Amino acid sequence: MNLATLCMIPAAALLAACSAKEKPVAALEIGALPVMERVALGANRCWFKSKDPAFSAYRLAPELNSFTGTPRILIVKKHSPESRPLLVIQAQGHPAKLDAFGPLMSDTAVHARVSKDVNHWARGGKDC
Repeated sequence: MNLATLCMIPAAALLAACSAKEKPVAALEIGALPVMERVALGANRCWFKSKDPAFSAYRLAPELNSFTGTPRILIVKKHSPESRPLLVIQAQGHPAKLDAFGPLMSDTAVHARVSKDVNHWARGGKDC
């Protein structure tokens, strides 16, 4: 291989790296707070601002600024936000480990929907 060819290889690799679309970072590669920020934005946009009937009786209560290292969002009754949360979605650690629990998760349809949506948003998806 001649010198001109060797010089072209790094340039080609650099161009390929610059032209490639940036993929969203998977939830497994980032920390708890960025993951929960994604989930909170998705839940707010897709469940509440869109007036999704499955979540019309509830409201979102984000608790992202956690001193325990466990940012979370709570789903509470719309007209009784001080009552016990019906759904808690939280993440811990780096890489983030997601968890969702509460009385709403006993409903099979809600459980499947929450799991699908939360995992989608945690991986960087923005659509509903």
